[in-house]
Amino acid sequence: MNQMIDEPLDRLRAAARRTRELALNRASTGLSHQDADVVGTIGTDDAIGFDPFPLLEALHHSGVRAVVIGQVAGIMHGSTELTGDLDLLWDGAPAHAPALAAAFTSVNAQLIDEKGIPVAPHPESFLRPKALFTSPGASGDCCTPALPWGDLRVQDFLDHAITAVDPGGLEVHYASRRDLIRMRRAIGRPKDLRRADELDSFTSVHSGRVPGDPA
Repeated sequence: MNQMIDEPLDRLRAAARRTRELALNRASTGLSHQDADVVGTIGTDDAIGFDPFPLLEALHHSGVRAVVIGQVAGIMHGSTELTGDLDLLWDGAPAHAPALAAAFTSVNAQLIDEKGIPVAPHPESFLRPKALFTSPGASGDCCTPALPWGDLRVQDFLDHAITAVDPGGLEVHYASRRDLIRMRRAIGRPKDLRRADELDSFTSVHSGRVPGDPA
């Protein structure tokens, strides 16, 4: 696993701050991250007060290895598009579910089903292929490799993940650029294809590689 120091987290902090500023005086629209196929969640209520760090810190302290995917990972790779949601991928192992549930509970997160009905944040609730969550700082999806991803071996993406570390010791795992592009193209929504093209255009000045990609 590759490890990068601080810079990706600096980018994420700056982007989250900018998202909060843009959404500060916005009237509620009633739209959530489930309604953001084109513009992205920057245009939904999930952007109001967006701050993924309380949940990321809770996951770090819980010891559960959850990998950031979606546009938060894109921002950590240098994407310029803002977002208002946090999507996660974990291994789905029942033995890890209690610690995962404890991390979400510690930030007052709530789970909802596909119809928007609240679900108790018990360990077994996270064992579904996808758990939708809301919290005071961030909302999004918490997925396992059991979620259909076409022909992608998403389990391997957990092994390819990069770890960003800040000076205080916070570790945030996030999908490699290559895997993130593949996930975006597999999902195929307009915002995913646009963001995949953006990530695909990044190149390293010195080596032809994008920093953060597996060697």
